[in-house]
This record gives sequence, C-alpha cells and structure tokens, in this order.
Amino acid sequence: MRIADKLRNKDILIWGYGREGKSTEQFINEFCSVKSLTIFEGKENEINDSQYDYIIKSPGIKVDLYREKYTSQTELFLEEFSSQTIGITGTKGKSTTSSMIYKVLSSCLNKKILLVGNIGLPCLNYYEEIHEDTVVVFEMSCHQLSHLHFSPHIAIFLNLYEDHLDYYGTVEKYFEAKKNIAVHQKKNDYYYYGENVPQLDVLSDKKKICHDKSLSFDMKLKGEHNQYNAGFVYAVCTELFSCSEAAVRQAIESFEGLPHRLEFVATVNGVDYYNDSISTIPEATIEAIKSISNVKTVMIGGMDRHIHYDCIIDFIRCHQEYDYILSYESGLRIYKEVSDLKNCYYKDTLLCAVNFAREITPKGTACLFSPAAASYGYFKNFEERGNAYKEMVLSSVLSQNGNLSE
Repeated sequence: MRIADKLRNKDILIWGYGREGKSTEQFINEFCSVKSLTIFEGKENEINDSQYDYIIKSPGIKVDLYREKYTSQTELFLEEFSSQTIGITGTKGKSTTSSMIYKVLSSCLNKKILLVGNIGLPCLNYYEEIHEDTVVVFEMSCHQLSHLHFSPHIAIFLNLYEDHLDYYGTVEKYFEAKKNIAVHQKKNDYYYYGENVPQLDVLSDKKKICHDKSLSFDMKLKGEHNQYNAGFVYAVCTELFSCSEAAVRQAIESFEGLPHRLEFVATVNGVDYYNDSISTIPEATIEAIKSISNVKTVMIGGMDRHIHYDCIIDFIRCHQEYDYILSYESGLRIYKEVSDLKNCYYKDTLLCAVNFAREITPKGTACLFSPAAASYGYFKNFEERGNAYKEMVLSSVLSQNGNLSE
C-alpha cells in the first residue's frame, strides 16, 4: 500500500523528534494529506491513543505494550517498497556490508541504487527518488526492526552476538527484534544468514553463508570478518542480480571501507595508530586484534551494557603478548578480572589511555583503539568517540614537529 493512501485523512502522532521524527514530519507535510499531525516527545503513559489513527514511533523508544496503532517509518517504507529492498542486519558488520553491496550494485547494474537507513539518511528522505526499477539497500538496526510486520525482498542477517542488553534485557528478546528482517517474507523472497544466526522458519528461499576461505578477496579492508562480509555480497550480487563474478570481485576489492572500522589514523614516532571505535562488543574487538599484524597495545573500554565479557577476559589471559589499557566503566569491570597480569593497566579516560599508550608502545608496532563497549555516557556516539581518538593521536603529531606519515 502506498504510504500516502494509508495516512490520508488520518490523525497522526509522531512520537520522537530526532532525525527520523523530523524526517517523517517533512515527508507527511510534503506527500500526505492527513487530518491532523502532532509531534510528541513525552512518555508513553502521556499518550491518549484514542485521539490518533496512527502513532509513528521513532526507533529506540521503549514501549511497555506495543499497540495496534503503533507503526514506524521503516514499516511504512517496507509496506510500499519491500519488493525493491535489500535489508541488512547483524550485530556487527552491517554498515560495511551495506556499503559494499551498494558499491558493487552501483558499478554492475544500469539502474538507480540507494543506500538508506541506519547508515545514513532516513529512508523516507529518498521517497521521490524511488522508481519501479530502483534498488534500495537498507541497513536495519534492531530498533528499526522491532515490531515490523513486513520484511524486505532480500534479507541478510550477518551474525548475532550479545548486544543492547541494557535495552532488551536478554539475547532472546534482542533476537526477537532482529528476526523481523526475514519472518514476514514470502515464497518469492530470499534470506541469507550467517553461521551463528539461530534458525528461522521462513517461507522464503534461504541460504546459509559459511566462511569459505577458498573464496578470498584481495581487499583493502583488513580482517577475516571482512572477508566473510564480502562473501555475503558476492553471493547476493552474483546469484540474485546476475552480476558477473569478475565485476563483483573488482568492486569488492576496490572498496575502501568506512571510518572508525579498523581505520588507519597515522604513524607517530614509528607507531601505527588504528581507530576501531565501531567495535562495541568483545567479539568485534578480538577480530580487530587478529586483523592488525603488528599490534602491541590495545585500548578497551566504554559504557557497561551488562553483556558478558568472558571471551575478552579469556583472550587477554591467553594473549599476554599484547599490552591492554582499560578505561571507563566496562574497562574497570574487565580490569578487575585481569589486574593480576603485568600487561594490563587501568586509565580513567580516553585521553589518559592515549597518553599512556604513547609511552609504552614500541616503535615498529601498532596501537589499536577497539573499545568492546558502547560510547554512551562518555561520548554522543561511536563516531564522536572515534573522532576524539583521532584528534588526540594527531594532536601529538603537531607538538612533535610533524613526525607523521599517513
């Protein structure tokens, strides 16, 4: 159903006025003839839902009871455009995979390709640009997927790890949100899923993507996890869009990557500095450490979202060839478990950690910032945190008369 038809002559409440709420308001004012439009930023118990036909909820707003009148920008979009949409989710890797698919299809297909959702602008910002043959690549967060009743034509579920437990409470509830990327698919749809994603009973044509090391790419991106992400891209683009294998491989191998994802910052006084602020779970940090061949110092820590840190604690104990600088709430929690080790240190803040890393990291090695934790409470988001780290690293260069290579 077209969004304009669904909302015509209806009383609408937009709940939440962040980026997506403002986008929804702009869209309705431009394309929909509604009876009334109200903006609301209060609490759930302050909403009199009898006054509205639809309540368009912004992602991340928790609700005690999801009511029939609730919808979202993502749901409205998929109700009209699901047949043209590739949806990508996963605990880690979804931004890189979405961007890579966008790059490959843009280079291989003679049609308009759009990249929307969690990675960039809200989906309804592109409404006028979508035509019958347009392909929409949609990075979908757990919050955008919560309570959906529609799934994209092509669904990619990369992986599932403990995350967002401060919001969902359990991994099972977190998965309940994530699985909406595929559970509403039809028989002519496609579902690609990763090795550690729980089985879903779906009507679509489903395919499990395993980490096939024989299918390797000469990528600019470091890490086996990125080889795995590329495997999803290769399968979808060659099997569903009939892109030539050579063209897909060329596009994948020319992909530059995204900021804050194993991003090389600079070489300062012989030490290579890498920014991996996107790593907000222990598993991602472990993969990042394995991806940098000359890493010596690892900086970890941020907001404690009450996930299990057993795997990173075990890794630290098993890999004492690295020095670990632990910071903030989650860093302190980890430090208490490994403080008996001589290669583990606690520093209160990111600045203190960077300054200490500068003292202990030998020339010819690398310093990796990969927090294994969220940024909230200390920084606005992982981008702000990564930019702060880069500024700290690069500011040291300016005081050392330009001992920098990039």
